[in-house]
Amino acid sequence: MPLIDMPLEQLRTYQGISPCPHDLDAYWSRALKQMRAVDPKVTLTPAEFQAPGVSCFDLTFTGVDGARIYAKYLRPKAAGRYPAVLQFHGYTGNSGDWSDKLAYVSAGFAVAAMDCRGQGGKSQDVGGVSGNTMQGQIIRGVWDGPEKLLFRSIYLDTVQLAGIVMGFDEVDETRVGAMGGSQGGALTIACAALEPRIRRAAPMYPFLCDFRRVWEMDLCKDAYEEFNQYFRRFDPTHEHEDAFFNTLSYIDLKNLAPRIRARVLQFTGLMDTVCPPSTQFSAYNAMTCPKDMVLYPDFGHEGLPGASDKTFRFMMGLLG
Repeated sequence: MPLIDMPLEQLRTYQGISPCPHDLDAYWSRALKQMRAVDPKVTLTPAEFQAPGVSCFDLTFTGVDGARIYAKYLRPKAAGRYPAVLQFHGYTGNSGDWSDKLAYVSAGFAVAAMDCRGQGGKSQDVGGVSGNTMQGQIIRGVWDGPEKLLFRSIYLDTVQLAGIVMGFDEVDETRVGAMGGSQGGALTIACAALEPRIRRAAPMYPFLCDFRRVWEMDLCKDAYEEFNQYFRRFDPTHEHEDAFFNTLSYIDLKNLAPRIRARVLQFTGLMDTVCPPSTQFSAYNAMTCPKDMVLYPDFGHEGLPGASDKTFRFMMGLLG
């Protein structure tokens, strides 16, 4: 098999090279305290889309810094207390179609799918940072320090959504899972790391792991292209390179992964040049929770045959 990264034996023990801040736990404790102080002002409005046996709602809530966040929320019409699954989308995308969530609802789940701030859906990006805002949400706020990173807010949005859904009368808060691919895989890890009540997590080729490794592999393209643009525009001699990566370390998921308590099923393609396998393994290897990884040796950052079905069966474990 051709290699674009380390041999598999090395991947299985790789711990990552990005820094881990000494005050990471304190940083996220402050962030979660800020989030919990927000009045979410939740609204549930019947959606234009409806389906037999299903109730569909436009869900909105107020996140940190006052942004209004949008999610699709679906639940069975039958009375009962359901498990729930949270769905997170890829970078620049949105929560997708209503109809692609119906399989979970028909199986007895409530489903919530969130639009990320300032991307392809309906959630707000309230801005308010110095420096580049033309493109690139990973580096948004990096000039102003870790407290201003946009992905700090997006991670908190996932936790807030989880808490809102867990608080619904019809949802059994002890049976909630999270899932998604690429950025959605990253947000699945972030949500499970910051909301310990998440029981199952299925990240597919997760983004936002081991930033320095991506840089050293010269794979800052596609979703990571903003790293190249940052240095070319704002730090052409790399005078502040260490400070840049130290700031991003607060949202690096290899550093958050040890906090996960959920059962994890991760999917990784060994030919992935968008989110290199070693970066994905850096998060997976840091997890101390029950976990399994499904490897696709010949696949990259693309559709993985059978992965959706495996994820569905994995989440079915929440029904019992």
